[in-house]
Amino acid sequence: MIQTQKQLENFIHSIRNETHLAIDTEFKRTSTYYPVLCLVQIATKSNTDCIDVLAINDLTPLFDKLYQDECLWIVHSARQDIEALYYLSNKLPKKLFDTQIAASLLNYPGQISYQALTESLQNVFLEKAYTRLDWTTRPLPDGAIEYALDDVRYLIKNYFQLEQQLESEGKLNWISEESNYLLDVQLYNPPVDNAWQKVKGFSRLAKKYHTYAAQLAAYREQQAKSKNKPRKWIMADDKLIAYVLGSEKLSKKAEDSFNKFIANNQSLESIKVMISNKIPTKAEKMQKKELQKLIQKIANKYNLDDKIIANGKSLLSFIRGDRSVIFLKGWRYEILQGEIENAK
Repeated sequence: MIQTQKQLENFIHSIRNETHLAIDTEFKRTSTYYPVLCLVQIATKSNTDCIDVLAINDLTPLFDKLYQDECLWIVHSARQDIEALYYLSNKLPKKLFDTQIAASLLNYPGQISYQALTESLQNVFLEKAYTRLDWTTRPLPDGAIEYALDDVRYLIKNYFQLEQQLESEGKLNWISEESNYLLDVQLYNPPVDNAWQKVKGFSRLAKKYHTYAAQLAAYREQQAKSKNKPRKWIMADDKLIAYVLGSEKLSKKAEDSFNKFIANNQSLESIKVMISNKIPTKAEKMQKKELQKLIQKIANKYNLDDKIIANGKSLLSFIRGDRSVIFLKGWRYEILQGEIENAK
């Protein structure tokens, strides 16, 4: 395990010419808003090691390598790993191949784990003994370090096999498109205006309460970020709903802080909430059922789970006139070939 500045510099030098980087991270996120990054595991065709982030003050050499234009990140279920590194580096990878997404395009079980995919592709069984370990613990058990390294040891092999399968099925551009969705900075630094989407029970509120609830959610998010605490430690969802409905009241201090926040963020005074609680009509249900049949037929043709193309929620939105749904762009729309528009 790399625990000194010199070791880090030597490792980065040893992989200086490598462009395919298998990456995984271990972090802790129980008492903070931002993940506490603990380990970064990297494998190339010739080197495998893990970097003890908590022991090294200057991670510049690591970031200089990871974010090179020519480097391809190979990650399984990449979003949280990208996020954990983004909060320290303020950068996103230039190129990404997510093996979990790739597997979904080849009709492996949805959200397949790295262990299950590796067993299927490499006939290697990986233990899950340290899934609940506190990764801030030092010294780490030897078994935990091996467990962490296993998370990248087979990623490059998995990548090449999945890439070959995708190429044989004409889906290489699909994985590129899907992975690029994870390279949108707003995923990792979303505007507080959208924080209402994180509030459990928001959709059950009457429309007249939406603006205040969205403002409170935005305030909670800002407080959570500034104090680096979980948003529910700042204000639990049920408390937020209670404040909105008036069954409980904010403290004087919290109310003053909230009012100041809104005054300094005037865009929140007319915050937009796009939500529909409208129950599907009989005609909408019938139309949705017909669309699902069409989607299933096309999914079978391309060896896909139909929900990869369109889920029930997006179909209902489409029926109600929403043309921003995901299946009306990119590879999904290409395979639908306008059939879904004709079926409406």
